[in-house]
Amino acid sequence: MTAQSSDAFVFFGASGDLAYKKIFPALQALVCRSGLDVPIIGVAKSEWTREQLIERARDSIAHAAQEEGTVVDEAAFARLATRLQYVDGDYNDAATYTNLKAALGAASRPLYYLAIPPVLFKTVVEGLQKTGCAADARVVLEKPFGRDLVSAQELNRTLHGVFPERSIFRIDHYLGKEAVLNLLYFRFANAFLEPIWNRDHIDGVQITMAEAFGVAGRGTFYDEVGAIRDVLQNHLLQVVALLTMEAPSAGKPASSNEEKVRLFRAMRPIDPKDVVRGQFRGYREIQGVAAGSDVETFVALRMFIDTPRWNGVPFYIRAGKELPVTATEVMVDLKAPRAVFDEIEPPDSNYFRFRLSPEVVIAEGARVKTPGETMQGERVELVARHQSTRSKSPYERLLGDAMRGDNALFISDECVEAAWAVVDSALNHAAPVREYEPGTWGPPEAERVASPEEPWHNPGREAINPC
Repeated sequence: MTAQSSDAFVFFGASGDLAYKKIFPALQALVCRSGLDVPIIGVAKSEWTREQLIERARDSIAHAAQEEGTVVDEAAFARLATRLQYVDGDYNDAATYTNLKAALGAASRPLYYLAIPPVLFKTVVEGLQKTGCAADARVVLEKPFGRDLVSAQELNRTLHGVFPERSIFRIDHYLGKEAVLNLLYFRFANAFLEPIWNRDHIDGVQITMAEAFGVAGRGTFYDEVGAIRDVLQNHLLQVVALLTMEAPSAGKPASSNEEKVRLFRAMRPIDPKDVVRGQFRGYREIQGVAAGSDVETFVALRMFIDTPRWNGVPFYIRAGKELPVTATEVMVDLKAPRAVFDEIEPPDSNYFRFRLSPEVVIAEGARVKTPGETMQGERVELVARHQSTRSKSPYERLLGDAMRGDNALFISDECVEAAWAVVDSALNHAAPVREYEPGTWGPPEAERVASPEEPWHNPGREAINPC
């Protein structure tokens, strides 16, 4: 049975940063390309008027267009503006939800987007329930989904007390990125990968998420989260799952989540001894950061997956702020071939390289013979590079899916809890953070996490002798 589309879009936190940066541009795109034609209601406690909300939306969309090097589609914005409504009120006040219900009018299947701090999730969800606004509705929540396993379980209990699981959409915008979808497609659309995508042929996997910027303007938020909660538990474990899960059933979107759950449950809980946390010099001087903060801005770790396919294969993951480049890259190192040519050492063996950002690149490392009489070779990369084109933003794609009730790219309750079970032990660290200089690849101690035979691959280097 095909799910009915939502007939209204309500976003709490309408005056906030997330709405400005992501939601307004996504709504403009949905109106322009998908013909979104439902009431759009912003809710906030800002003492705004509807006209001020519209002005905020225009400024947001103009800013996004400027960043993309485009111009505002005035006709699309006019259509968006006619649909915009505003409800002002405190989330703890029952009158806010009564006014929202009146604004919804005849709409009976609204989608609620909670673009608010997680501490307010319970307040808003229960407020919707008490006023009858939650019946036949859907709800979208932003990460983080809890701070650890216990809080994630508590959040799921709160949500399930009001909404069935099929109506809960936990959004991780990373899963809506074109590059991440390309990774999933490449894995299961190419028959040549399956025979070698296992412990017999893969020596190790490295995943690096590097950001050349810090946390200026977000000190208070980041000091409550840190790198493990901010990107490891969600973005990077999701990438690991896409790389390693078994093939989902064709035509069954929900089976992708089922395979991820199986994979997460097979992940060995991270051993704190295999974790190095770092903090860039100067972090504690940022506004909003505690003077003696022990929060990590960098993390490097080693983990394992106990399945027949991956048993014994190490996965090396690192993420950090104030690193030399901004890039996310996956390096899958293959084992060295049978010794026919003595020149080939493990660092010179084959690999697959997936650049997920800022551009999309899929590359295969190979060796070719150099000219001459001796059987000597050199490394080359066979590169497939996607040219930049105007495609859907992650938020446009995911909000459109949520409106239609398609949860294929969203995270289930079981996935959330299974992922927290993997990283929970890494949160209970005894060792202090290691300081590192901005512009470096983290603290020197992080080098010991990777294999001596296969040191960290640093994104940003040009392809080696590209063919």
